[in-house]
Amino acid sequence: MNLGIVSGETSGDLLGAGLLTELQKSHPHLTASGIGGTMMIQTGFTSLYDIERLAVMGLVEPLRRLPELFKIRNALFNYFTQHRPDVFIGIDSPDFNLGLELKLRQAGIPVVHYVSPSVWAWRKKRIHKIAKSVDLVLTLFPFEADFYREHNVPVQYVGHPLADLIPLHPDTSAARHSLNLERDTTYIALLPGSRRNEIKYLAELFVETAAIISCIRPELKFITSAVNAERDQEVQALCKKLAPHLPIEFFVGKSHEVMAAADVVLVTSGTATLETMLFKKPMVIAYRMAELTYQIARHLVKIPYIGLPNLLAKELLVPEFIQKEARPAQLVAALLDFIDHPKKIAILEKKFLEIHHTLRCDANKQAVIAIQKLLQPQPK
Repeated sequence: MNLGIVSGETSGDLLGAGLLTELQKSHPHLTASGIGGTMMIQTGFTSLYDIERLAVMGLVEPLRRLPELFKIRNALFNYFTQHRPDVFIGIDSPDFNLGLELKLRQAGIPVVHYVSPSVWAWRKKRIHKIAKSVDLVLTLFPFEADFYREHNVPVQYVGHPLADLIPLHPDTSAARHSLNLERDTTYIALLPGSRRNEIKYLAELFVETAAIISCIRPELKFITSAVNAERDQEVQALCKKLAPHLPIEFFVGKSHEVMAAADVVLVTSGTATLETMLFKKPMVIAYRMAELTYQIARHLVKIPYIGLPNLLAKELLVPEFIQKEARPAQLVAALLDFIDHPKKIAILEKKFLEIHHTLRCDANKQAVIAIQKLLQPQPK
């Protein structure tokens, strides 16, 4: 079996690696190429471009990168039509992948899109483009599959691989031991994101928040994990500049261990909120973006929450602070409220566990079954 896969960011790299690993069980001589990160490459995947080149966010920022992105997309189309895969799988990154998927499908290559674009939240008319571009959508959340069925788009809900990967009852003590952290100290995790722009808009806010908490409650300590050495250097430099005496430990590539070890987490919107929920940790969600992007988005997005735990629960389980509301004073109060009210945490843990069970479906296996079914010859 030969696969084409394009994943545009760290969360997609994890999904791609899980999918490839599962497929290799039944197809040991499988080959796969396209764009992926470190985890996919470790499975034997050939990445034709650095995954960082697709890691753009927002509505306005990608416009500056359009010439480069179009060039990469055209090159990938030429590559895949010359080296035709049995199936092409676009993982997330819909603004990049859907255009490529449409052209590949028109060229006769079966197409799967893994991770639903947020059509249920905004730009709902994209459902028509998705229907033309793909043979199958694999969704991570049940409410997404319902939306596609309503619009007669072939869909399969597979659950979320992270729900399979992360234990139902994480071991905080073991995580602290693995990171060489103090057993009885209260730790707040700072997770401002993996993308360069997220660091730009959120890291300073998170460090300022931590500095204020450290002044108020000097017994509290902080931990953080960066996706790579470059992001780690950026955050360390910021801490040195803004809060040189902040009691914080830095890690690279240890976000799951940091979440598991923490008592409470300050986190940016996105997959990290889901991961934090699966680790059963109380969290405060903060998000900032370019002002123009925000002004456009606030008129387009039609959902009550931005955090995945709140969206999945259909209620405000954890506080969210967006744009101008994301200020140090607000975040300090919300974080300390959790630390000072353990009963709130106990209630939250129970609700998080219930959601975890609904997402635990052996997602990698379910995705492989759906892809293999798609590729089976259809009776005439």
